[in-house]
Parts: sequence; structure tokens; C-alpha cells
Amino acid sequence: MSPESARPVRLPRETFASMVLDRLREDIINGTLAAGTQLSEVELATSFGVSRGPIREAIQRLIQEGLLRGEPHRRVSVPVLTKQDIADIYLARTALESAAVQSIIASAKAEETFKELDRNVRAEAAAEAAGDWQVAREYDLEFHTILVAASGSQRLQRMFSTVISETRLCMGALTTEEARHHHKVQSPDEVNHRKISELIRDGDTAGALAALRKHFDDAVATLTSRDGEENQAPPAG
Repeated sequence: MSPESARPVRLPRETFASMVLDRLREDIINGTLAAGTQLSEVELATSFGVSRGPIREAIQRLIQEGLLRGEPHRRVSVPVLTKQDIADIYLARTALESAAVQSIIASAKAEETFKELDRNVRAEAAAEAAGDWQVAREYDLEFHTILVAASGSQRLQRMFSTVISETRLCMGALTTEEARHHHKVQSPDEVNHRKISELIRDGDTAGALAALRKHFDDAVATLTSRDGEENQAPPAG
């Protein structure tokens, strides 16, 4: 073996930052880092075995995504979302996804979009039937990601990437039983994903927008109706 081949491979700084970012994002979304948890650059750098540079880059990205909250001269922390925060997240989603629906129907992409959404709906239904609520939740969020991507607007997708991350934070706080209830109460015929996709296919803009709003109203009601919490959704755990 030559001296050159024996030298350790040095990963670029960007790779370290990406690895840290993905791990921290996943830990926040799945509740490993519960709401209210404070993070230290020094402790994280030690834990990951990297310098503070990649840690700082990852933290700043997660603050931009809404998955961390930073205050001057204080540690960053995982946000504790209030009921007002949840309502505001879905207000933003309503605006973004309504714009996507209008764009899809106006640009004659309705049939193509329906086919992709329908595949997602079928997969979500299968996951629900199997009682796999974690997978069902992922298909739930994927439905809306497909919807916004189908608009073809890079700016809508960029804005959506932030609010969908915050939505994951909301839903990550649900227990298994609450996740099951979350899916059940959002699935009557007039508001579920299938109905929304069929209305898009039919070119019924007003109907699709109304179904989307009702869908989100139900989501907000579920996420803000947890017993004993007047001001905030409790941390995951």
C-alpha cells in the first residue's frame, strides 16, 4: 500500500454540515430532542466529533426552517409551539397550497397531478388499514409536497419547505393514539385527500379550495385540542 493510499480520507466541511443537519432535523422531528430542549454548539461538536463550524451551519439552517429557535446571547432550543403557532403554520399552508391548486388547474396539469396524488392516496389508505400511523403520516405530508411541486413554482416550493418542516414538528408531538385519531377525523369523504385530488382532476377550483381549507381546519382542531394544554402543544416524548 502506498503512503498516498494509506492517508485518511478527509471529508469536506460541507459533508459534515450536511450530516449534522440531517441528524439534528430527524432528532427534532421524531421527538428525540423534545420541545424546549436547549442545544449547545460545544456539546454538539463533542457529540458529533466535529468542529463547531459544521454545527453552527446546521443550527442556522434549522433556525431558518423553524425547527430551532435562537435568541441573542442564549442557547438555541427546540421550539415549544403554541396553539397560535399551529394556527399560523396552517394559515401559511392554506395560502401556499391554495395558490398551488389554482396554478395546477389553470395550467392544465390537473389530470397529470391527479394520477400522482391518487397513487399517494392509495398508499396512505393501505398504511392506515395496516395501522401503521407513522407511515400514514409520511404519506399525508407527501401528498401536500406533491401538490405544491406540481405547481411548478420554485418560490412556492421554497416557502413550503419551511412550513412543512414546522408541520412535522407539530405532528411529531402526537402520540400513537392521537396520530390515529388525527387521521380518522380528517378522512370523511368531503375533506380527505382523495376528495381534494378528485376535485383537482375535475377542474373544480372552488371545490378543491374549500376541501383543502376544511382539511386544514380539522388538522388545526386536532392539534390544538389536547387536554390540559391551554397555550401550547406539549413536547414529544
